[in-house]
Amino acid sequence: MQTSLNLFIRQYVGVVLAALVPVVLVAFMSMPFTMGGHPGEMRVVAEVSTMQHPS
Repeated sequence: MQTSLNLFIRQYVGVVLAALVPVVLVAFMSMPFTMGGHPGEMRVVAEVSTMQHPS
């Protein structure tokens, strides 16, 4: 029973990590790139002209 439980836990952790690693990589690499910085960083807001349409 001990060896089968150990094998099950290893396989379970492997599947969970295999599913979680791509999600974490996408979230922490692509989101800051898209936002132009990390969410907690201060950003300088560019001056927007009121004469242009926002689109």
